[in-house]
Amino acid sequence: MSTPAANTPIASTRREPAGATWSGCHTFAARELLVPGTVEQLQEVIASSPRVRALGTRHSFNDVADTDGSLVSVLGLPERFELDPILGTVTVSGGTSYGRLAEQLGPTRWALANMGSLPHISVAGAVSTGTHGSGTHHRNLSAAVRAIETVAADGELRRWAREDDPDFGGRVLSLGALGVTTSLTLDLVPSYEVRQDVWFDLPWEVLLDHVDEIMTSAYSVSIMPDWRSSERAGKVWLKSRTDSWDGSLDPARYGARWANSSAGKLAEGQFPHQTVQGGVPGPWWQRLPHFRPDTSPSRGDEIQSEYFVDRRHSADALAALRACAERFAHLVLVSELRTVAADDLWLSPAQGRDSLGIHFTWANDAEAVLEVLPIVEAALAPFSPRPHWGKWFTLEGTAVREHYPRLSTFHRLAELADPSGKFRNSFLKRTLGLV
Repeated sequence: MSTPAANTPIASTRREPAGATWSGCHTFAARELLVPGTVEQLQEVIASSPRVRALGTRHSFNDVADTDGSLVSVLGLPERFELDPILGTVTVSGGTSYGRLAEQLGPTRWALANMGSLPHISVAGAVSTGTHGSGTHHRNLSAAVRAIETVAADGELRRWAREDDPDFGGRVLSLGALGVTTSLTLDLVPSYEVRQDVWFDLPWEVLLDHVDEIMTSAYSVSIMPDWRSSERAGKVWLKSRTDSWDGSLDPARYGARWANSSAGKLAEGQFPHQTVQGGVPGPWWQRLPHFRPDTSPSRGDEIQSEYFVDRRHSADALAALRACAERFAHLVLVSELRTVAADDLWLSPAQGRDSLGIHFTWANDAEAVLEVLPIVEAALAPFSPRPHWGKWFTLEGTAVREHYPRLSTFHRLAELADPSGKFRNSFLKRTLGLV
């Protein structure tokens, strides 16, 4: 492939203003957004750009995707959907959303083992930042990747596979430091159905005494703690496979109650943009996410943070946060607890340890959020918190890096893949120490 000179205009590649993230809490410093229509055009863009970063569906909340050069989107590339029923895999384009992928898998006998709370996010973006669903046996979404195709710094398209690449654990969840992902091959499982039930009014003391037991009580469990309340922790969302649900779990055992529901009506406390609750069975992809793919996800006008701690310390970490909750609860719109199984991906927040993810959706008040994040981080400090890469945190880079034992190996991989540093940005420098 011929390599154009730097800054050469790329024919047929659309140029747009860089804009802002989905919630509007970060405005990109990049001078432009380039939207190529083919992989070949993407190769030309990357080969000719001195500084470039990939931008997905804009669901990050910080500057992880930003650059002082050009942003490039893969959303304009041709769609791929290649099902391999022999291997039990599917290959999709990087810009494909999980909702679109699920829609295509729906008529088949195949499924994803898990999904995140939002089906609107792109597969490549979710994989590169360690996005996850919930479930004590479910790793984050990056762990389902069997192979990945990436346009490297020199503009060449390369494919890496789990079975024959010793550095695969560093390539999948790489925060965009190694190249721009054009397609991914994902592991599948046989299709299944799920029912979604909700408990109300779980007492705080019961949650702290039985958090692990509750988290293991269904295929996927989310707890929505109420940090303003001194007595009631809040709601529990249980997503159970219908082939293993026997109806024996009684919320009264934990001092909670079922959410009321009736045929044809929303369950108690449910909003129209959420997936169906009330114990109504349905396809996996219409129950595992919290939000429907045909509606606007979440509030939008918000800031998000999330920290991962060793699951063994769940109760102690939650108790530490509860002890200082009066200092941050006024800014919390929604909070969620989810579990993520350990994996071996070098930059995964769940690398090497089963984890509890403690999520906060904050009011979109940047100054106020920046004041309370150190309070949350100080409470979690004894439990070696790892922040979500795509959300807000104020931890110093040194405090983040000490929790990633394979980071020096990743540094070497990044130097080999991108010796000129065209994919590096301020986030990677201050957080990972990549220069």
